[in-house]
Amino acid sequence: MPSLFCLPFMAPVFCLLLAFFMIASGNAQGPPSPGYSPSSRISSVTFNQGFRNLWGPQHQRVDQGSLTIWLDKTSGSGFKSLEPYQSGYFGAAMKLQPGYTAGVITSLYLSNNEDHPGNHDEIDIEFLGTTPDKPYTLQTNVYIRGSGDGNLIGREIKFHLWFDPTQDYHNYAILWTPSEIIFLVDDVPIRRYTRKSDATFPTRPMWVYGSIWDASSWATENGRYKADYSYQPFVGRYTNFKISGCTANSPASCRPPSASPSGSGSLSRQQVSAMNWVQRKYLVYDYCHDPKRDHTQTPEC
Repeated sequence: MPSLFCLPFMAPVFCLLLAFFMIASGNAQGPPSPGYSPSSRISSVTFNQGFRNLWGPQHQRVDQGSLTIWLDKTSGSGFKSLEPYQSGYFGAAMKLQPGYTAGVITSLYLSNNEDHPGNHDEIDIEFLGTTPDKPYTLQTNVYIRGSGDGNLIGREIKFHLWFDPTQDYHNYAILWTPSEIIFLVDDVPIRRYTRKSDATFPTRPMWVYGSIWDASSWATENGRYKADYSYQPFVGRYTNFKISGCTANSPASCRPPSASPSGSGSLSRQQVSAMNWVQRKYLVYDYCHDPKRDHTQTPEC
């Protein structure tokens, strides 16, 4: 590569440094374009059009359809959709708290834990708080009919991001169809969880939730760093909510939005390429590749 832009009077070391800088700059630009934006096909709703407060109302503020929730030593806060869904696209633009956030979880997720306590399904986007010298971890997770029965089977895949999620709003979404679950960041697929059997896929209706709460026992480096309330309040900001799908009462003919331009539901080759790029560069944990896990409990691996 240096031969493309090195001139005769340039020192070889300078050429190598210039090459390194150009490569590094290219890598910092983010993933290749997925070529399709599922979110562009879905209209935004304000917080009050799609959600209500679930807990911590004194730590929740709605302003022009956007939502701010915060955690301090007295309480966190959470919200819940007005309806349960059996499939669909569920997303929001989020902006995270900078600085020391160890032990704090800021989330957007699907669950039916209130309807099926001890035996619920769940699909998670969770930001694991961190110390100022380390990046946030985005944890994706899927639970199927097992949480809370003493045999908690998580299917965690964790990522770092190609941007700083505290500097601006970015769009995070879950697309849940009868055949697969796709996690998206700014319309880039980062994880696809396919339905390989009824036993390993959530099929019961779920509500959409979001929350900020203290998970000091595990959130940051397996509980090594705890929430430090000298840094309170810890704030999560949400806007540009998008919900489009089939409610629990929709007819059987209802179909959720498609992840791809073909409308078939499967990702395009360009989308898969973008997803592979993210996983190659930013995936930091995959439950299927954890030698400490009992993989008889996760047959999809």
